[in-house]
Amino acid sequence: MHLLFRRSSKAAVTVTRSLALPPKPPSSSSFVFFLSSQLHNQNHEIGSIGSPSRIQNLIASQSDPLLAKEIFDLAARQLHFRHSYSSFFTLILKLGRSKYFSLVDDLLIRLKTQNYSVSPALFSHLIKIYGEANLPQKALRTFYTMVEFDCRPSVKHLNRILQILVSHRNFLRPAFDVFKDAHRHGVMPNTQSYNILMRAFCLNGDLRIAYQLFNKMFERDLVPDVQSYRILMQGLCRKGQVNTAVDFLEDMLNKGFIPDSLSYTSLLNSLCRKKKLREAYKLLCRMKVKGCNPDIVHYNTVILGFCREGRPVDACKVLEDMASNGCLPNLVSYRTLVSGLCDHGMLDEAKSLIWRQ
Repeated sequence: MHLLFRRSSKAAVTVTRSLALPPKPPSSSSFVFFLSSQLHNQNHEIGSIGSPSRIQNLIASQSDPLLAKEIFDLAARQLHFRHSYSSFFTLILKLGRSKYFSLVDDLLIRLKTQNYSVSPALFSHLIKIYGEANLPQKALRTFYTMVEFDCRPSVKHLNRILQILVSHRNFLRPAFDVFKDAHRHGVMPNTQSYNILMRAFCLNGDLRIAYQLFNKMFERDLVPDVQSYRILMQGLCRKGQVNTAVDFLEDMLNKGFIPDSLSYTSLLNSLCRKKKLREAYKLLCRMKVKGCNPDIVHYNTVILGFCREGRPVDACKVLEDMASNGCLPNLVSYRTLVSGLCDHGMLDEAKSLIWRQ
């Protein structure tokens, strides 16, 4: 940098001053080269290549998981250097999310052989990663690996692995085995655990096993929740056993549960398809009394049921009920009714309804 100093009105002297600029931080690739160069000097002090926490921060900052792995390996080859558990944790997740699963397995082996204490959080992340990668077998193996590390699984781990397994039809039986053996690993299934399996067996058409699981909850001093009842009611409706599903609803109400909106939707839809329109309308009228206000979906379901059976006048009565209960009809409501009235030859009524809209 050139600075101009004026000594007199006739002369000036130019002086050059060198400014001390801050050193440019080394890039990741140059740091890898630096670490590699230290392999030729086994007497090099650890402090000069960085502490375990510095290496961990460098690994965490890498967007390229393979470069992070190279940094990890080069540091590990230095004399007397031992990685922190945080470095393992960070690198394993980086590699797992990038689907370098064989490298993840290698690092888990190193954790085991080098006697690191492993946190349950690592396995939670890995189980989730394998689930998202559609690798249920790897997720299941990771669940059992926890025991090998003297890391006790929690019910959260159990429910996560169950959810992953039942999402693959071929793994429903292994999921049931994991569930039954959970107590051997010190894990007691909760209501959510039962619900996961009940839903899976209902979707698979195995209502008998779903019933057994439901009853088993009472033996285990667990209380079924609204979801438990809904799962079974939906399973019964799929099998066409709508009367039994309604009985389940009554049992649910008698036990003090308030069915949710989806429970009523399933029952109303099944009753209408079974042409049990009187029962469907009675259920619709009871909803508000039982603590669940009917919404547009519930009303439209019953309107459609009446129109399908050639009873548009009854469907119009449901439309009137909607307004009195503060639920505004939508385009589907009017379109269904107009179509039903026209099909029944009630053109004037259909025109009147259109003008009302």
